Amino acid sequence: MRKIIHVDMDCFFAAVEMRDNPALRDIPIAIGGSRERRGVISTANYPARKFGVRSAMPTGMALKLCPHLTLLPGRFDAYKEASNHIREIFSRYTSRIEPLSLDEAYLDVTDSVHCHGSATLIAQEIRQT
Repeated sequence: MRKIIHVDMDCFFAAVEMRDNPALRDIPIAIGGSRERRGVISTANYPARKFGVRSAMPTGMALKLCPHLTLLPGRFDAYKEASNHIREIFSRYTSRIEPLSLDEAYLDVTDSVHCHGSATLIAQEIRQT
């Protein structure tokens, strides 16, 4: 039986922004469209989600739900760098990594000797890293 871990990092772009600028942690932020042009939200942090702001939402609608929303442009080089670092962590547990996007991957840990081969324990350890 194969042991597959599905990793999906919640509000990844927003998490990178908050990591790089801790002042953003407790205020509603979203990555995506600007106030001046039509666009959509790529992701939003939890403070923004409390107001109903969601991924793929038109920016105008997000601003109606949360007028004090801080909109940030995407910094895809920073997100790629963070994603590469996370994939390095995955590679400590398995070489069988199937990336789906910058913030999502499948890990085949069937043959992993880490955590006594327990996919559950490996997932918990990765989450804490």
